[in-house]
Amino acid sequence: MASAATVNGFAGLGLSTALLRAIIEEGYTTPTPIQRQAIPMIAQGRDLLGCAQTGTGKTAAFALPLLHRLAEPGRTRTKGPAVLVLAPTRELALQISESFQTYGRHLPFRCAVVFGGVSQKNQVTALRRGVDILVATPGRLLDLMGQGCVPLKEVQTLVLDEADRMLDMGFIDPIRRVLRELPSKRQNLLFSATMPGPIATLAAQILRDPAEVRVAPVATTADNVSQWVLFVRQTEKRSLLRETLRDPAMKRVIVFTRTKAGANRVARDLEAAGVRSEAIHGNKSQNARQNALASFRDGSVRVLVATDIAARGIDVDGITHVVNFELPNEPESYVHRIGRTARAGAKGVALAFCDPSERTYLRDIERLTKVKIQVVADHPYAAGGNDPAPANQPAPPRRPNGPRPFQRNGRR
Repeated sequence: MASAATVNGFAGLGLSTALLRAIIEEGYTTPTPIQRQAIPMIAQGRDLLGCAQTGTGKTAAFALPLLHRLAEPGRTRTKGPAVLVLAPTRELALQISESFQTYGRHLPFRCAVVFGGVSQKNQVTALRRGVDILVATPGRLLDLMGQGCVPLKEVQTLVLDEADRMLDMGFIDPIRRVLRELPSKRQNLLFSATMPGPIATLAAQILRDPAEVRVAPVATTADNVSQWVLFVRQTEKRSLLRETLRDPAMKRVIVFTRTKAGANRVARDLEAAGVRSEAIHGNKSQNARQNALASFRDGSVRVLVATDIAARGIDVDGITHVVNFELPNEPESYVHRIGRTARAGAKGVALAFCDPSERTYLRDIERLTKVKIQVVADHPYAAGGNDPAPANQPAPPRRPNGPRPFQRNGRR
């Protein structure tokens, strides 16, 4: 009888037995397209440019082959990190570190993660003990480099994850400062969901004869996300959100707002309505953010209300719905927001609440994604002037997730 490893789709990618064992224990059987294409290239030491939207499995696409290379027999252990991963947010850095630990559970290696917003004491201690893999946000990394705590002269592989997000957050100059401290001879991996001009320029400067992996057209939304727009006045959005959340199919929901204060208001309003909710944004302490994420993961909190800081840095299984309570003024952010659902082959629903002042944002989103978002016209807070759905689209449902109409105050 064939072993689990031989029937697992990852077995043909040349990964070590220890890695295959961890993959099987996690229940993974079939590599995603980016994993199939990227893992062999990275394991061979090639530079790589990966253009992939969120939810495509790109963390495993670089973590698995890098762990494989670190475990190769005869490798000389470095004094400083051999792998440096730069990520734009604390949440994403933590999740990348957790992924390395998960996939490498049967391998001897040390991984540390450094980010701002918390005391650096434990981070410095971990660095002094020595690490093979360092996952960092650019700001805290530069702080520790300035204190002489991070030797980077033996870095063999640099990973820039969510490069376009780092551009949005103003990290390109800090990244260039980090690059100046790295060995010129190294492997470089750059991943980005979109490819704006400055990122294309950076890629051209640091990548040497890179393999290119593009698993979806730039700025496309995931195929398994059903997208709907609900036209509503700004003053009635919170009422519409409460009404929408009466649908029991909305089991695990992220609601996106444009501002931190807005996130707090929406979370308070939902709590008052009996919907367990937490807000997560940049003004929350790291402990508060991690506690909110933990409660969201274990189901004790049904709704996470977030600003765009969470659009890419949250990897939580089973998110059924994403609600754009306020449309982003940058259409790329919409793509990243709704990428929180329909991950790893699952299906998901994205709802956009659009008031008259946001019509321009909606048109920008549709222009970028080349998708006409279907309209839910029959809801109790519908604003006038809804654009009709194109003739080639099915009629929208009477509520976003099924045939039942909205109810208001318990009546049809």
